[in-house]
Amino acid sequence: MINGKKIIVVMPAYNAEKTLEQTYNEIPFDVVDDVILTDDFSKDKTVQKAQQLGIKHIISHEKNKGYGGNQKTCYNKALELGADIVIMLHPDYQYTPKLIQSMAYMIANDVYPVVLASRILGHSARRGGMPMIKYIANRFLTLFQNILLNKKLSEYHTGYRAFSAEVLRSINYNINSDDFIFDNEMLAQIFYAGFQIGEMTCPTKYFDDASSINLKRSSIYGLGVIGVSIKYRLCKWGLMRSRLFH
Repeated sequence: MINGKKIIVVMPAYNAEKTLEQTYNEIPFDVVDDVILTDDFSKDKTVQKAQQLGIKHIISHEKNKGYGGNQKTCYNKALELGADIVIMLHPDYQYTPKLIQSMAYMIANDVYPVVLASRILGHSARRGGMPMIKYIANRFLTLFQNILLNKKLSEYHTGYRAFSAEVLRSINYNINSDDFIFDNEMLAQIFYAGFQIGEMTCPTKYFDDASSINLKRSSIYGLGVIGVSIKYRLCKWGLMRSRLFH
């Protein structure tokens, strides 16, 4: 806990057997009160590894629900357990767990209700091995979103995020896509609801066992990002209605 606020780390997992232990062992349990792992019908022994590590809350999907669907399970369970701060940490060790304390303190001390760990601040993305094509796409989409959402984030596409329970209860993330665009829809909802988002720089690693999506899925995601941004702006102007921003 920090300032009496319960902190829960959620890990949406898919084929994370090889990296789960290293990720879990670096979680700072001096501030983290609980960990939830949701396994999205992995083909490896992610669940067995989680059990060996002693993770108390393990949820196994009976079929693959997708990245967004997996996150919904994470956040719903965290709120059910009474979390005040929820931090999403990928179990593939692409992001360092050592930033959990800093992210949690920013929320616990009412600096920001949402904190993103940015791969772009500090130029860590390319140093960590982010492919050039993904870096260029990230920069283009972020510029497009900043213009339409009238914000100034360094990136919208990091998977390392911390939320106050108030934010999670204020937006209807359960109606969002079950695919990768869930992340982007959620941030747009947060801004639409009037919350601010803080950022901190984060080193990242790209390696064989780190999760990634192929070019086709990346292209679908990119088009989805553009669509969400346009809907946001049109809804702000009162020219359309969308259930995302109801």
